[in-house]
Amino acid sequence: MHRFNEPVAMREVLREWRIARLRIAFVPTMGNLHEGHISLIERARGLADRVVASVFVNPTQFGPSEDYAAYPRTLERDAEFLRAAGTDVLFTPTIASIYPFGETEAWVDVPSLSGILCGAVRPGHFRGVATVVARLFNHVAPDVAVFGEKDFQQLLLIRRMTIDLGFPIEIVGAPTARDQDGLALSSRNQYLSVEERAQAGAIYRAITTVAGAVASGGAPFEHCEIARKALEEQGFVPDYVEVRSAQSLQLPGPHEQDLVVLAAARLGRARLIDNVRFTRP
Repeated sequence: MHRFNEPVAMREVLREWRIARLRIAFVPTMGNLHEGHISLIERARGLADRVVASVFVNPTQFGPSEDYAAYPRTLERDAEFLRAAGTDVLFTPTIASIYPFGETEAWVDVPSLSGILCGAVRPGHFRGVATVVARLFNHVAPDVAVFGEKDFQQLLLIRRMTIDLGFPIEIVGAPTARDQDGLALSSRNQYLSVEERAQAGAIYRAITTVAGAVASGGAPFEHCEIARKALEEQGFVPDYVEVRSAQSLQLPGPHEQDLVVLAAARLGRARLIDNVRFTRP
C-alpha cells in the first residue's frame, strides 16, 4: 500500500494507473476506522481496479462546541486496517495541502440540503463537508467514490454537488453496517458508556417502527412524534425524527412513494444518527 501526505507524489502514481486504463475508486474517511469503513473499502474494490482511501480529520465540518480537538486519531491502526482490506493508496493530507490559503478562503455549499435536518442543528457542518470532499475529489480525481448510507443527508448532498459542479465521478452509496442490535456502526459509538451502549439500539428500532407504520398507511408526523417521545423516555435527547423524500429530503407529497425516515439523537456524549429507507404504496 502506497502512503502519501502530499498530493503531488500521489498524483504521479494515479496518472500511471490512468495511462494503464485502470479504474480508480475513492473512499474518504476521518479515520478512527471500524468495520463499517472496511465495508466501504470492500464495496470500492468491487467497483474498480485500484482503491484510494483518505484519512483527514476535517476542521471545517466541526462547530465551535464540537469535538474536533478530541476526535480520536488512530492513524497507524487505521493504516493496518486499510492495508489488510486491500487498499492501494492511503492519502493522509496535511491541513495546508487541503486548505493552502486557510480554512475560510473558498467554500462549496449546497443550500437546498445543507440547512435542514442535521444542518439545522449543526450550522456550517455540511458546507465544511462539501468543501473538503470537493477538494479531495480534485486531488484524487477518481472514477467512483463510495459513501455510507448511514450519513444519508451527506450522501445526497455529495451526489448533488458532484452533478452540479460537473465532477465526472460516480457516487455510490453503501448499505449501513450494523451491530447485532441494529445500531449503526460509528466512530462516535465509543463515547457510549456500557449502559448507554446497551440502550443505543433503540434508535434503530424506533425508526424501523416508523417506517413500517407509514408504509402501512400511517401519518408520518404522528408516528415520528410517537418515536421521538419514546426515545426521550428511554434517555435520548432527540434532535429530530422525520419522514422525508428519499430523493430530495424535502417533506414528501401525499402520493410520494420513495421515502426515508431519519433520526438524530444524543445519548450521553454521543450523537447518533440513523435512517431507514422504505416505500409507501
